[in-house]
Amino acid sequence: MGWIADPDGLDPAALPGLSPETIESLPTKFRGAGNVREWVAAAHPDVVFEATSLEPHTGQPAIDHIRAALQSGAHAITANKGPIVHACEELSALAREKQRHFLFESTVMDGVPLFSLFRECLPAVELKAFRGILNSTTNVILTAMEDGLSFEQALRRAQEVGVAETDASHDIDGWDATVKVAALVRVLMRVPIRLDEIERQGIRSLSAEQVRAARQSRTPYKLVCRARREGERVVASVRPEQLPSSDPLASVAGTSSIVYFETDMFPGLVITEVDPGLHATAYGMLSDFVRAVSAEPKLFPC
Repeated sequence: MGWIADPDGLDPAALPGLSPETIESLPTKFRGAGNVREWVAAAHPDVVFEATSLEPHTGQPAIDHIRAALQSGAHAITANKGPIVHACEELSALAREKQRHFLFESTVMDGVPLFSLFRECLPAVELKAFRGILNSTTNVILTAMEDGLSFEQALRRAQEVGVAETDASHDIDGWDATVKVAALVRVLMRVPIRLDEIERQGIRSLSAEQVRAARQSRTPYKLVCRARREGERVVASVRPEQLPSSDPLASVAGTSSIVYFETDMFPGLVITEVDPGLHATAYGMLSDFVRAVSAEPKLFPC
């Protein structure tokens, strides 16, 4: 369908049921655009929300969308973690040059304020390590397998509740969690880690029998994300692990997430998100919007 722009704002009543055939019938003030740069030029936005799906290997087309928004003089807010891994330094430098905000609170753990927590509330604190459960799809699948479903049945359940996409390979094979680990390492630990430097193993090889036996032995399987400083580098991994029931990560089930930070000031700082809905991601983008339009851009994430 391309892009539709109106510099005075779009009338919601005119948009339902919009199709290529009806675009021609829109009022003349609506202008079509062939790509994101043409759309930005026509729409004159103050803030651009970027919410395309993750492409873990390149971060596109989200990077081009954000770049075009910043170059036009708009604040850029994204829920896509790909640009954080592949172009955070470039986009932050561009935001600094244009005196605009580049914000991405919804990229990890929905709208939970992980990035702004360290940026705004924990100045001068060094993050030494973190571990967590950061992928809802695999967590829902493992929980369903513990309840007696096969892997295929558990995947269908995750798709039915809207957690898993039709092609859930990015989640099942650990790519989504790996990109989240890389984003946290790059922004919070200030180390430019590459995806191929993170050990990655998904849950595809786990059988339902293995998962149920682990639960019965009180050492359930979880897809665990880890990162730890070792000198000037960071060693990171994403892989299924059996956790003792005493571990705070072991009790996190379904769509819930958790991250356990180890810092030089706080030996253990835990944030848990319980059963979030889609509104949680939307809230993260809203919180970035409020931050962007109410404060001068003084702090840049990368």
